[in-house]
Amino acid sequence: MNHKLTPSTILLLVIPPLLWSGNAIVGRMIHEMLPPITLNFIRWLLAFLILLPMAFRIYRRGSTLWRNWRRYAVLGLLGVGLYNALQYMALQSSSPINVTLVAASMPVWMLIVGSLFFQARVTRWQLAGAAMSIAGVLLVLSRGELAQLLTLRLVPGDLFMIIATITWSLYSWLLTRGDDAELRNHWADFLLAQVSFGVLWSAAFSAAEWTLMQPAIHWNPMLFAALAFVAIGPAVIAFRCWGLGVQRVGPNVAAFFNNLTPLFAAVMSAAFLGESPHLFHAVAFLCIVGGIVLSSRRG
Repeated sequence: MNHKLTPSTILLLVIPPLLWSGNAIVGRMIHEMLPPITLNFIRWLLAFLILLPMAFRIYRRGSTLWRNWRRYAVLGLLGVGLYNALQYMALQSSSPINVTLVAASMPVWMLIVGSLFFQARVTRWQLAGAAMSIAGVLLVLSRGELAQLLTLRLVPGDLFMIIATITWSLYSWLLTRGDDAELRNHWADFLLAQVSFGVLWSAAFSAAEWTLMQPAIHWNPMLFAALAFVAIGPAVIAFRCWGLGVQRVGPNVAAFFNNLTPLFAAVMSAAFLGESPHLFHAVAFLCIVGGIVLSSRRG
């Protein structure tokens, strides 16, 4: 592992947040064309078909996948079946800027989940950083009107995104557990193992969505293009670039790049959706990033 940030490493770590912010924009653009849980299912089904030729060997007899199928079933549920579905559900009523800013509070939830369920040590700097990041999230949820915090009413999308960040935090901690080096050594193997189960979870959730809500799909060229993008870009290319970048500089350094996502989302929202960012978005972003910087200090 080389902790030096070279131009090629910076590019690898910038591409994922760019694609993940694009995922939020596209999810918002097509939210009336396709129900959110079905969107998640189709996205990961396409990603599964893309990954299959590269990693079909994981299905051979004696593979780590079968020995640890319960682990990958849980990872697929949290990381594929729930997180992205909740994000798309959030985009039904919340803006991409708000969604990505709430998601930028992820390190705070990582800290809470780690302390409560994985006996992770919490430092004073982490507590200070958590408080600062939470202040940023509250600023987003109150839409910049701090006086409204006493009578704060969250839109469904805000609640869905908070649940999504907690889900991803639990997923991330579970990734650090388990002895599965055989699959971890190849990014496509490891991702396909999770997606294999995640697609099944997503299919079940999508079936429930159609049974309970009876939504409709409005097929058109824009929808086809959007599905291709969310399957190839955020689901496959972003995971590949992120994995390479983390291998080069480690997760602590790479984590800072993840907070480019709301910045990219703000620019894209203005360009494609006409949703101009406000001053409170910038202040919230600074609070969240400042909190993460504080959390990374030692002592």
